[in-house]
Amino acid sequence: MKRLLLLRHAKAEAHSADDRQRALIDRGRKDAVRMGRFLREEHSVPDLVLCSDSKRTRETLELLLPELGVKPQVQFLHELYLAEPELILAVIRGAADKFRAAMVVGHNPGLEQCALVLASVPLEKKLRKRYDTMDEKFPTCALAVIDFAVLKWSNVRGGMGDLHAFVRPKDLE
Repeated sequence: MKRLLLLRHAKAEAHSADDRQRALIDRGRKDAVRMGRFLREEHSVPDLVLCSDSKRTRETLELLLPELGVKPQVQFLHELYLAEPELILAVIRGAADKFRAAMVVGHNPGLEQCALVLASVPLEKKLRKRYDTMDEKFPTCALAVIDFAVLKWSNVRGGMGDLHAFVRPKDLE
């Protein structure tokens, strides 16, 4: 089984001359730390992190990592900056199979669209509510945890993932 964690960067400055250089604001910094604690407490710590190279995604990751209790392998990828869902999926499929849990730290709308494509739409009411919440809004520092019954990342396909969790910063308050 493979576990995929899709994390949108934490809350950043509204405007900057260079979008790639937008920094986190105080709320974003607090949310990133809380999300790191959540991952450790819920035993959903990734062993691989694929992170956009923007300032806000890097800062989110820098604040989250110390809370995990372990050091995953980290790769900063230029192509994840504002990536479309197809590109995000291609990056995921290219991950080494030795990694059981991988996390992508990226941007909307691509990250949200990728989560919606990968997670199967559950029929059970309780699980459907989780999916509908994710479909409604994927706010900053939100996390989708999707499980796949595959042995290789290259076998991850749309609609075949089980949405294990969808967590927003406000859920952790």
